[in-house]
Amino acid sequence: MGQDSRNARAAQPAAGDAGTVRVTLTVNGADHELLIDSRVTLLDALRDELALTGTKKGCDQGACGACTVLVDGRRVLSCLTLAAQCDRRQVATIEGLSSDGRLHPLQEAFLRHDGFQCGYCTPGQIMSAVALLHEGRTGSDDEIREFMSGNICRCGAYPNIVAAIREVARQGAR
Repeated sequence: MGQDSRNARAAQPAAGDAGTVRVTLTVNGADHELLIDSRVTLLDALRDELALTGTKKGCDQGACGACTVLVDGRRVLSCLTLAAQCDRRQVATIEGLSSDGRLHPLQEAFLRHDGFQCGYCTPGQIMSAVALLHEGRTGSDDEIREFMSGNICRCGAYPNIVAAIREVARQGAR
């Protein structure tokens, strides 16, 4: 089904309240039916409605990348995305990366390469890096830096972040 068809049926107004919509968010493989204000961002729905606080609220203006999540496998800034736009779409957050008690290869590489300092940007950095690997944009350090440029690290751990991504790309992990 195309995106236009998805959006056409997305987020139906709740009975009696034009400002409230009923949405089904599929987050990390689990469906969550929510009754929310139509103006609620995906970031606020994840944090406030679903208690998934791994996704960080940084600038709340789409400039820092701390709120990066994947929607249908593509990275999005959840502070600029309405939750209603994600009705019946696949949303992946940092909480959903590990499997069977094992960290995702990127999470392990970030630990090995000290790809974080304060850690605030780390979830957004990792989610963006997961998409970067799937997009095949890891041919060089310059390419990695360019396609990770939407994610700001105020501590300056950039060389370590690039090293972690490069390691996982060389291993062929996604």
